Amino acid sequence: MNTDKMMRVVVVGNGMVGYKFCEKLVTKQKNGLRFTLTVFGEEPRVAYDRVHLSAYFDGKTADDLTLAPESWYAENGIALYLTDPVVDIDRERKEVRSHHGVVVPYDYLILATGSGAFVPPVDGVEKDGVFVYRTIEDLDFIQSYAKKARNGPASRGAVMGGGLLGLEAAKALLDLGLEEAHVIEFASRLMPRQIDDAGSGILQRQLESLGLQIHLNKNTRQITGEDTINGIQFTDGSALDVDMLIISAGIRPRDELAKLAGLTTHPRGGIVVDQFLQTSDPAVFAIGECAVVHHMIYGLVAPGYEMAEVVASRLMGDDKEFKPYDMSTKLKLIGTDVGSFGDPFVSEPACRTITYENKAKGVYKRINISPDGKELLGGILVGDAGQYNMLLQTCKNKTILPPDPEDLILGSRGGEEAGAGVMGLPDDALICSCEAITKSQLCHEIGENGHTTIDSLKKATKACTGCGGCTPLVKDLIQGVLKQQGHYVRNVLCEHLDYTRQELLDLVKINRLTTYNDVLDQFGKGDGCEVCKPAVASILASLWNENILEKGRATIQDSNDRFLANIQKGGTYSVVPRIPGGEITPDKLIVIGQVAKKYGLYTKITGGQRIDLFGAHVGDLPLIWEELIDAGFESGHAYGKSLRTVKSCVGSTWCRFGVQDSVSFAIEVEDRYKGIRSPHKIKSGVSGCIRECAEAQSKDFGIIATEKGWNLYVGGNGGSKPQHAQLLASDIDKETCLQYIDRFLMFYIKTADPLTRTATWMNKMEGGLTYLKAVVVDDVLGIADELEREMQLLIDTFKCEWKEVIDNPELRKRFTHFVNVPEQKDPTVVFETMRDQKRAKEWR
Repeated sequence: MNTDKMMRVVVVGNGMVGYKFCEKLVTKQKNGLRFTLTVFGEEPRVAYDRVHLSAYFDGKTADDLTLAPESWYAENGIALYLTDPVVDIDRERKEVRSHHGVVVPYDYLILATGSGAFVPPVDGVEKDGVFVYRTIEDLDFIQSYAKKARNGPASRGAVMGGGLLGLEAAKALLDLGLEEAHVIEFASRLMPRQIDDAGSGILQRQLESLGLQIHLNKNTRQITGEDTINGIQFTDGSALDVDMLIISAGIRPRDELAKLAGLTTHPRGGIVVDQFLQTSDPAVFAIGECAVVHHMIYGLVAPGYEMAEVVASRLMGDDKEFKPYDMSTKLKLIGTDVGSFGDPFVSEPACRTITYENKAKGVYKRINISPDGKELLGGILVGDAGQYNMLLQTCKNKTILPPDPEDLILGSRGGEEAGAGVMGLPDDALICSCEAITKSQLCHEIGENGHTTIDSLKKATKACTGCGGCTPLVKDLIQGVLKQQGHYVRNVLCEHLDYTRQELLDLVKINRLTTYNDVLDQFGKGDGCEVCKPAVASILASLWNENILEKGRATIQDSNDRFLANIQKGGTYSVVPRIPGGEITPDKLIVIGQVAKKYGLYTKITGGQRIDLFGAHVGDLPLIWEELIDAGFESGHAYGKSLRTVKSCVGSTWCRFGVQDSVSFAIEVEDRYKGIRSPHKIKSGVSGCIRECAEAQSKDFGIIATEKGWNLYVGGNGGSKPQHAQLLASDIDKETCLQYIDRFLMFYIKTADPLTRTATWMNKMEGGLTYLKAVVVDDVLGIADELEREMQLLIDTFKCEWKEVIDNPELRKRFTHFVNVPEQKDPTVVFETMRDQKRAKEWR
């Protein structure tokens, strides 16, 4: 290819892939400008991030989503025409003509026209109130209509399509505050192309718990209403009343311009290209969702970016070709992690399948391994996709599996991650799929060029700038390379506070800072973020134990801490009074029942020996707390990163096997450590004998009675990655046991990273249990007295947060939905009976 003269390149389409092509070509022109670039865009704004389009309803602006400002095009000599789509291609004259009559000649033409929403031929789709979900303009129309529909604000919305885009659109309905949000799917499960029946079932239950109503096996026959939609009729005779409908039934390649120009297109849509992305005309290329390559259309951003790289390289004289691309994907759908990789649906006997399912926690994991057990073929993750990146790399690089492949999804017996981690991957492992960046490239930039932060690597390599899914692996890679070089790795909080949690805790303590603003002013920069605010809130609470809602601290708390209750489906809250050891009097049981009946709450006995009351409106919370406190209850801190429960068996008081009074000790332990804030939630248990009915060895710290005293275990963890606690001390008396727990908990509070459970903290601790025992039991650091004093300060300053709110008029005022909310109850709230208990049916 001749690149000696100035070559004219025209790009039709200014979406993510069209922009990426321009960026790639500009970067590759190192020896002076070889190309003139002209870009035509159909939309009124420059290219923006469609992957995170739903963030627009979370408060992100169009500018926040913009990939590069308009000035970037001018600075790089790119002529940009917005709101001016190309309408004609003259292949003989090699020129294009736009809607506004702009004619531009080309040597090479890049078609990046993308795709449009597929709208099925259903009677009534043209009615007012029916939308698609593709552009910022679409979102503006949806938002405006929801507020100002013809018959008042829309209250019932539906999405046609239960795939990736459909569930993103469903999130938009929830964000808009509609009273009813429905998802209509033609297939028998949600996300049928990514996950199996079991995974879809878990996902469906998660979405339903958030208020979405799911309708499967539904074929739409007609959209009803005169000029405006008022309902949907299905072919099975059923119907659904709705005020608005978003159609997200798939995509259709934008190939109409190519057809007019006589380029070869596929019968099912799309511009046919070869492995170099070249169309039937050698001067014309097609990239992104408009292109059919290797007999398929790639609907993800990563392969689109790779196509941009291939064509830019081709124009510079390289012979790079586009190879079949991995379609693995991971995303967070309405707060639920979903991922699939490799071949997720391969079945036996072509593979051996290992599955883990926890319906209570909404977690499903499936991995498919080769019949000989050596290779990972694919898998599905729903509810917890923390292992996605390493599983994907293990699959793509055909890494030999460990002897127990289930460790890949459950964690190994010792609690460590299975395998050698990111540093054990081959050098050519593709870490960032969007930008095609390998491990060796990143290691070179980290180790040789000194790019040791995520922000620095982004600027140097563009890693983590696409979908962002590679960010956890890149972070691990930075730490791995620095450790190999003998550097001390500081896991700083965020870009606003360049300190680890432990460093910041010490600085806050030494300088006696008590507010977030004080911390940020003295040791930070900028306005802070959702990462450092809760972390600082936890530090302040762990040091001073002051009311978390006073001195401006309310705004930096997680949403649950802000209202001292866990938010539930439909915007209501749960109330969980503390019941130490599960021991409760008949009078207190009666009070809980009376409160539940009075406020229409759904009640449930939990696995932690407490009673949850669900469905409380935020304005009712202080009233409910008041009645419970009058009966002798206090906050159970179910909302906080603090001690939740100390589970107990009945012990020697009632059980014929019990050797110690586990109930009394559990109550003492819970009363001692209640309300103490820590990096993550803490759970405990006390068993009266080795039969272990309180499951103490699955807790952050657990106590088991022996004939000689008590055994103390630490670092256990239930949940999606269960891990047994490890024995810290055996046959100790009660006083010594509490002394060791004081030291253990305070050492954890002072040294753990934010949102790190004790199990993970111990797994990452150099020296592990041996080192922890030396610090806590043997006091090798000489800090035992200090740890005990600091713990005693927190114990002595405990105050019930519920009581502080009901006794403080200023704090109490915060517990309203709006400042002008009426005192009387909303008569439109309807309750339905569920197993003889009332719960909110509609939230108005």
